[in-house]
Amino acid sequence: MRTAKDILQQKGTQFNFIKHTANVLEAIGLMKAENISYLIVLDDNDIYMGVFSERDYTHKVILEGKQAINTRVSEILATNLVNASLDDLTSKLMLLINNSMTRYIPVFDGNNFIGIITIHDLMREAMADYEQGRQELEKHELEFLKKHVAK
Repeated sequence: MRTAKDILQQKGTQFNFIKHTANVLEAIGLMKAENISYLIVLDDNDIYMGVFSERDYTHKVILEGKQAINTRVSEILATNLVNASLDDLTSKLMLLINNSMTRYIPVFDGNNFIGIITIHDLMREAMADYEQGRQELEKHELEFLKKHVAK
């Protein structure tokens, strides 16, 4: 089974960062332009602070009647997300996502932020595992048939 490190290496470098001082309208514009659903929020020293997502915008701006241009990302970002380490297996990551009812898991190496694993990343992992299992089963079935039908 693969690890958080494997998934992040496959994803490659993440560039979807925004400063905590940006307003929500800027964040939404960046997300639309890049066709992404979340941004990694950094403080003034480029240190990870949390994640800003479409859901944060919907729940904490629109539903609360705030204005996106007057609301800072730092006011509504998610900071209390469950996190993972590089060695965590996909199965643990799936449990974390499911039990915490989130869509994003920050990954750390000690205190160093490494990247984000999303629910979509884990869906791709599950689909790849399923496909690999299906192919192995098909291979064993063919071997069985050759061995027992040929006689």
